[in-house]
Amino acid sequence: MAADSQPILIGVGQETWRDKDPQRTPIDALQAVVSKAASDTGSAKTLSAVDALVHIPFILNQVAELAPSMPRSAGMALAERLGIAPAQYTADVGGNLPQQLVNDFAARLSRGEHQMVLLCGVELLATFLGTLRSKGELLDWSGEAHGQVEQLGETPTMTAPSELAHGLFEPINAYPLFESALRHAKGLDEEAHRQRLGSLISAMSEVAAENPHAWKPHRVASDEVLSVEGGNRMISAPYTKIMNSLISVDQAAAVIMTTVGQARKLGIDEARWIYLRGASAARDSWFLSERQELDGSPALRLAARSALDQAALTVDDLSHFDLYSCFPSAVQVACDALGIAIDDPRGLTVTGGMSLFGGPGNNYSLHAIAEMVERLRTTHSGAGLVSANGGYLTKHAVGIYAREAGIEPWAPHSQDGVQLEVRADEGPRLADHGEGAFRLEAHTVKYQGAEPELAIVLGRLADNRRCLAQSRDREVMETLASKDCVSQMGHVSAGDGINSFRF
Repeated sequence: MAADSQPILIGVGQETWRDKDPQRTPIDALQAVVSKAASDTGSAKTLSAVDALVHIPFILNQVAELAPSMPRSAGMALAERLGIAPAQYTADVGGNLPQQLVNDFAARLSRGEHQMVLLCGVELLATFLGTLRSKGELLDWSGEAHGQVEQLGETPTMTAPSELAHGLFEPINAYPLFESALRHAKGLDEEAHRQRLGSLISAMSEVAAENPHAWKPHRVASDEVLSVEGGNRMISAPYTKIMNSLISVDQAAAVIMTTVGQARKLGIDEARWIYLRGASAARDSWFLSERQELDGSPALRLAARSALDQAALTVDDLSHFDLYSCFPSAVQVACDALGIAIDDPRGLTVTGGMSLFGGPGNNYSLHAIAEMVERLRTTHSGAGLVSANGGYLTKHAVGIYAREAGIEPWAPHSQDGVQLEVRADEGPRLADHGEGAFRLEAHTVKYQGAEPELAIVLGRLADNRRCLAQSRDREVMETLASKDCVSQMGHVSAGDGINSFRF
């Protein structure tokens, strides 16, 4: 009976559309990938057996003025198209959601709460944003809100008022702060640091070049990653445009999960089965300015360890990885959490990474999971790890996938102990207003075109509280953009909601 309750993935589907067709709706796109996933199971009975449909929410739901344009009940509309009537679920926000929801519904499957689960998500941001820019017209995507959909989880605000005031709502400014802390911790000079970043993205591009679903399926040399020519401008130091997640894509993915027992009842070929061997999740402090570490993630370290322990595997046993790659700092933090090098010969992505494969809002990791399933089916052995991250290295979910079942029966286990061990809320407190001596812990410079526009710094006041500040002084910006200034002393002064920094 324990073996029968083991959760498995039996069908996956992905699509990437480059034609930016304004007549294609999100429901059309979801129907296409769900049909592929159902066909991938090899059973004509799969869709009719689905009793839970989980829709990964649209990223534009978080933008008040654009949310009304998005489908209000995407899962319901999709179910009507498919002629099924499953229980409906959706979630809040975050790139961690696909893996988190796979973990959560694996537990539900193993407890017998559902028999067949369909997870799906889509972003048609290339079409949506392109049509807005050209002042064209889309079909009406919104539809009518109807049916009962269970909302899973609720994320508190992940940006403190002072972080918002100093520009950290934008991930393009937040993740480079982690990068500066990483550079300092590893003792890298400017050239060594640049080469590290260039090599990281270039290696991922090798995978993207071989992936037909990648938005940009081509190789990029390290020097191209670092160059600011040809439109690859600096966004926030030290990240050029190609180091940032590529959000303007039209991509969708679907995954179908069940249990070993149910798969056998439906006669699904064991060659299609991929086992979820380990699953875990944890979070760091809700506010990045109150993190215990700026160059690492205790939550990811502990979640990865927990998932591997459940799978009865070690990092050395893994043959594939997909580490969440919204920005280079996220990848490096994940490598450090796992104890692997950024040039590990096994590779760090199965998709090509979010800067080249694409970063479709909350849904990227569902593509990573689908790709992991395909990889493991092809190799017929081995295991792979998918890590997913929501917020600002805030929420972490980890899944361990394998072609073969483990020796011990799989059973869901509580994540409460993992979260308690993280001690997420015991970091330094954030002061809204800063005055006096200030020790730098992280910094970046935001660019406008080719010119530095704004420096953002994070550090400690004399009383050990954290504080954020800004500077528009040209010399300060140029110094912070090129040098490792972490641990240097400076001075902050309070202003009208925004603190000012000088050396």
